[in-house]
Amino acid sequence: MATPKKKSNDPKTTGHSWDGIEEFDNPLPRWWLWVFYLCILWSVVYWVLYPAWPMVSGATSGVLGYSSRADVEVEIADADAANQVWYDRLMSTDLDAIAADPELERFAVNAGAAVFRAQCSQCHGAGADGLRAGSGFPNLLDDEWMWGGTMDDIVTTVTYGIRNTDFPDARYSEMPSFGRDELLTPDEIDQVVNHVLAISGQAHDAALATAGVDVFDLNCASCHGADGSGDTFVGAPALNNAIWLYGGSEADIRASVNNAHFGIMPGFTNRLNPAQIRAVGAYVHQLGGGQ
Repeated sequence: MATPKKKSNDPKTTGHSWDGIEEFDNPLPRWWLWVFYLCILWSVVYWVLYPAWPMVSGATSGVLGYSSRADVEVEIADADAANQVWYDRLMSTDLDAIAADPELERFAVNAGAAVFRAQCSQCHGAGADGLRAGSGFPNLLDDEWMWGGTMDDIVTTVTYGIRNTDFPDARYSEMPSFGRDELLTPDEIDQVVNHVLAISGQAHDAALATAGVDVFDLNCASCHGADGSGDTFVGAPALNNAIWLYGGSEADIRASVNNAHFGIMPGFTNRLNPAQIRAVGAYVHQLGGGQ
């Protein structure tokens, strides 16, 4: 390919040539150069005035000593001070009287929702529905409560937890493993399982369910009630409805009778302050089934 002739009025070139194409050595626009120089100057000034250069265990602090972290800490402290007025009010109000104060209840529910999402949703689900049916994590949206659904009951449960070894006041009960420990024969287990299926309105073997009445009365009624309605004093769930903590199918019920369950909930006394516990109690209480 022939190299094009250079015109006499063309600017100087850089001397580079690609396939006969040469690069003009045009100067950068003066305004662009001044902006570039100003940016360099600004960066040097910024390095001097503000934190800029990372070090081994921190960063240069700058002449002004500015800290975005300190600003956030101040904002958090201001928010905490503003909220403390409401927390003090929450602590000085009887649990049963919180719902009668619309402003206080609104604050408690919103504050409790934040606590719930951070501390409780991992087990009970973000929507407090217990993650899924039969998971062993109680659904907090209904009106079935193993340990009671009053504000005082809920706050006590959150404070000390259930069946943990950290707090002497933790809620505690333990169902026997009727099959594993051979407290009932396989035939008796068949009978009591069908009786539970019957009182919960499910398909069952009528003859086995009838025989299971006596087995249930002798072994289960002391905790679950003669009619299977449960007892919040000992944390025994109702068996005569369609709400199940570990599943309500025949196989699930048989597994519960054979091996029992021993769900544990931590106490939150060491994680939350008393006002936060009251707030999360108010949040859970208003979800749909507070007594």
